[in-house]
Amino acid sequence: MHIRAAVKNDAAQIVPLFKIILAEMELPSLKVIPTKKLDQVIQYSFSDSNYLKDAAQTIVAEDQGKIAGFAWGYPNEKENLINQILVNNFPKVGLPADTELFEDDEAFDNEWYLDSIAVSPNYQGQGIGTALLKKLPSLAKSHEKKQIGLNVDWANPQAEKLYRRLGFKKVGTTKLSQHFYNHLIYQI
Repeated sequence: MHIRAAVKNDAAQIVPLFKIILAEMELPSLKVIPTKKLDQVIQYSFSDSNYLKDAAQTIVAEDQGKIAGFAWGYPNEKENLINQILVNNFPKVGLPADTELFEDDEAFDNEWYLDSIAVSPNYQGQGIGTALLKKLPSLAKSHEKKQIGLNVDWANPQAEKLYRRLGFKKVGTTKLSQHFYNHLIYQI
């Protein structure tokens, strides 16, 4: 298993992992956006250098050419830019420019925000999530952030247990779409 920076060619393999997270969030927009078009939008977004390394950073766990997991985040001040890149991709697949996928801000001030982390079901239980999480401090430091923030769904206590074991601490709660989340911070 090798943890590395994602590249444009990884985008197609990131799509199904990202959709695991979207499905768990139960976003209302997922009921109206056709699956194939959503897949294309996600792939276009994760092919963009702003999603991979410039505004945001994406890392992957690779096993013999297969993406087993990924983590994606950004400095809190880049959240609007990241969301706009996604929105700009909707017309490319024939969706209206005013289509909304995410309705709520997620990041807290002064943090490098871990927006998404997912491990393929075929690779779960092998320490991949932990390995990805351990690479995040260097990404946060490269953006002069001294803390990493994330939101963990109240319905996902196993994930919260992992984050807390690695040193994340609860600093608040938030509601995104229809779910409540604990906001956790890791001090670097």
